[in-house]
Amino acid sequence: MYQMTLYIDPGTGSMLFSILIGAIATLYFLLKAAIIKIKFVISGKRGLQAAETAHPFVIYCEGRQYCNLFVPIVQEFEQRKIPLVYYTSAQDDPLLSAENKYVAAAYIGSGNAAFARLNLLEADVVLMTTPGLQVYQLKRSKKVRHYAHILHAASDATMYRLFGIDYYDSVLLTGGYQKHDIRELETQRGLPHKELVTVGCPYLDTLAQKLRDIPEETQHPFTVLVSPSWGASAILAKYGEKLLDPLAQTGWRIIIRPHPQSKKSEAALLGRLTERYRQNSSVEWDYSADNIYAMKKSDVMISDFSGIIFDYAFLCDKPVLYVSQDIDLRPYDADDLDHEIWQFTTLRKIGRELKEDQFDAIQHVIRTAADSTEMQRAREQAKEEAWQHIGQGAARTVDFLVQKQQEFSAP
Repeated sequence: MYQMTLYIDPGTGSMLFSILIGAIATLYFLLKAAIIKIKFVISGKRGLQAAETAHPFVIYCEGRQYCNLFVPIVQEFEQRKIPLVYYTSAQDDPLLSAENKYVAAAYIGSGNAAFARLNLLEADVVLMTTPGLQVYQLKRSKKVRHYAHILHAASDATMYRLFGIDYYDSVLLTGGYQKHDIRELETQRGLPHKELVTVGCPYLDTLAQKLRDIPEETQHPFTVLVSPSWGASAILAKYGEKLLDPLAQTGWRIIIRPHPQSKKSEAALLGRLTERYRQNSSVEWDYSADNIYAMKKSDVMISDFSGIIFDYAFLCDKPVLYVSQDIDLRPYDADDLDHEIWQFTTLRKIGRELKEDQFDAIQHVIRTAADSTEMQRAREQAKEEAWQHIGQGAARTVDFLVQKQQEFSAP
């Protein structure tokens, strides 16, 4: 009898497995949301606590790392005397203890607990940084009129995981260059065009001011900041000891600042590396909420495809080395584009590539990676393209939100 063997390559198998897990997760949370709704109908309540009535404006902060983005926006609401509901999943969010008259701030838990509450929101306009709306657990509430997504980095909007911003009604951009690729994906996927508004970058506005207020070190050792993204293609997961061992042997101060997501998704990796360099006093691990303190201390940054490269270049105007962009883009929206994205083409202009076969000579590579006039000009041009309306990000964001809400309330 003839037998046929079906072979699925590892990449395809991984993708199919992810789709299956996503479908199961989606079904689970749909059922969970339905059960919650039934319970509240039976109990005679219209929604979860503090969500019984429709709010004109709601902001949701997913984690402490996004507070620098939302603080100036919330302050703008307060200064304009506009009522705002601010929900956060960060227990140490500074806005929870702020004395505001027009802003009601509340901690709503994290993960599924927060999503269950957000999925039953009643509001005119909701602003979030959270990608994946209507893809996994976070669903569009039928009683929210407009979902606005604000970018939390001055890099490409297509470096979210697949379908990251597809189901938002609007996206607030840091620079006009981000529009083209979003439009291209909308056309490919048959999606309605979202409102794309360039407001600038509120968190860079905030960090720029904070950076100016940090005093210079009295004794400054030469310092290298290692600040990667997270995931299999990021430098800690991909190279680990191969990169860090030669750095640790230089005698320079080495500050390693993992991506916030690494603490959740790569805890074992971080544990192993932390233990390896525990006895090396020149190696520091930085998990502080603000990255500007490590930036201020450093003389050069090593990264990969993380958007922090552009924060560093724009705020500090210091040299950047990046490890080869051999990244698997399949999990990202950028993979569906037919061209190389802005941040990769720009990175080659503002930084120097650090190749794996150069790791053993990394001290020499860094010493010879002096700035050039050409690189400085490239940083200035990139800043003009990616960080527009400097100092106006919060005001322009609130302007848009208010305009949008007024459209709903107009007779």
